[in-house]
Amino acid sequence: MPTPFAVLPALIPDIKPVYDAYFAAFTADPDGRKILEILFPGGYTSEEFRKAHTEGTIQWLHKAESQYTWKCVDIATGEIVGMALCDVFIRPRTKEERAYPGIPWLEGEQRERADKVLAPLCEAREKIMGEGRYIYVHAIAVDPKHQGRGAGQMIVKELINLSNDSNLPIYLESSASAERLYTKMGFVRVPEESARVIHSKSVLGTETDVEVPLMIKTPAKTRL
Repeated sequence: MPTPFAVLPALIPDIKPVYDAYFAAFTADPDGRKILEILFPGGYTSEEFRKAHTEGTIQWLHKAESQYTWKCVDIATGEIVGMALCDVFIRPRTKEERAYPGIPWLEGEQRERADKVLAPLCEAREKIMGEGRYIYVHAIAVDPKHQGRGAGQMIVKELINLSNDSNLPIYLESSASAERLYTKMGFVRVPEESARVIHSKSVLGTETDVEVPLMIKTPAKTRL
């Protein structure tokens, strides 16, 4: 049977439906929902928030130098069912460019809490990838209504194709629920001695500490 999805570069009019899939997917996943609550403590479901988020994202895209958004489209209906957000670092970056940027829309205790979650991820990424050239996957998400149909696998496959074509490795921080898919598609978990991130239950508000699977996939060898 033909593939029911196509993974394409997202256009400006796609930003709202792309993030409809993002917010739906992260809300349905326990780990993802916790991250949303930390990043957007004032709530993220209202029409007012989504409008501001869409406008802010579009403004950012006009000045982003390395960040790309993909959409996963059901080719039978044209509906956007999933997305990916990645930085493609095709040149070495300075230490200043690689520094943790913080969360500019948060203040006080809310910002401190977010920093405790995100700063260790940035530190681990720096330790593993440093100034190298690579693809950093911020997020891959599929609307829960369309999960189980292979959309997530199709998105990952397209990123692997990009990795192989560009000879750039892929690095990402997985959720516990997605680790199996990434492993199936050739990703390996970074050894603990190289880097390890464990989020404290007191910061997350969970019953137990949560370890983040740090994963990497090297490109296939170039064939002449």
